[in-house]
Amino acid sequence: MTKEKSHSQIETREYYQCSKIGWMQEKSRWKGIKSIGMICKTTEQSGKQVTERRYYISSLPLNVELFARTVREHWSVEVMHWHLDVTFKEDANTTLDKTAAQNLNIINKWCLSILKLFDVGKKLSLRKKRYCISMNARKYLEQILSL
Repeated sequence: MTKEKSHSQIETREYYQCSKIGWMQEKSRWKGIKSIGMICKTTEQSGKQVTERRYYISSLPLNVELFARTVREHWSVEVMHWHLDVTFKEDANTTLDKTAAQNLNIINKWCLSILKLFDVGKKLSLRKKRYCISMNARKYLEQILSL
């Protein structure tokens, strides 16, 4: 179980994993399946509690600590991809050349890390920070290069 306080709310996560999957009729459809897992996330904010459950089909052996760490790492990657799409519209990219697409992805990730560190004087979303910088690049160039 993990407990975190962020965004003025308390999140409690309980992790469960089971390797007894003989009852699954369709288990042959998932190559390498070794376990199933569930995360029960309870969010408490202003006295209200909301519980959410997520289920996972996994190739991991029975080890709930490994399962919990793997799921958390996966979600951090998903969050980064979400930021790349919202900030740079990466999902709409139609670059056909693989090398060019990879280079663009690397540049976007680099720019994303700079935007997260960058301070424009007020709290803005990454997309709005990008827009603000683009409107007056000379003003922010020295600050960007010093990061």
